[in-house]
Amino acid sequence: MGRGKIEIKRIENSSNRQVTYSKRKNGIIKKAKEITVLCDAKVSLIIIASSGKMVEYCSGPQETRMKILDKYHSQSGKRLWDAKHENLCNEVDRVKKDNDGMQIELRHLKGEDITSLNHVDLMALEEAIENGLASIRDRMSKYMDAVRENNRALEDENKRLAYQLVSSQNDEI
Repeated sequence: MGRGKIEIKRIENSSNRQVTYSKRKNGIIKKAKEITVLCDAKVSLIIIASSGKMVEYCSGPQETRMKILDKYHSQSGKRLWDAKHENLCNEVDRVKKDNDGMQIELRHLKGEDITSLNHVDLMALEEAIENGLASIRDRMSKYMDAVRENNRALEDENKRLAYQLVSSQNDEI
């Protein structure tokens, strides 16, 4: 005996809707896994709940998901990524390249990997290090001046409190 047909419409009771969502989500993921194993098919499934929570299944590692999406794109002719996303991809690549350059520059500033630098690059590196050192010395000087000023203020406060203590003791006698 089979189950009766139900009318496919939005479930108004939120508790029942959540239970149905959970059961059907698990069912569709199970079916995706089965078709992957039984038919050696590549499957990528994304479910986004009304709460915004996302559940995903892919028949292989992350590279497979990208391959599946690329194949979908090439066979359907539909663009998954618009120009904005393409520009973001290019921007990410540019930032990665800039980051790599900064990593190399940082290693040079630390004195690492400098054997490949020519005379001009070494002179520029030396100037950058000297400028940095001058900035550090200036900051250190300002810090020490502030410490000295604070010590003077503490000594003055200590003298004032000592004077008050002596004068209050003299008043009591």
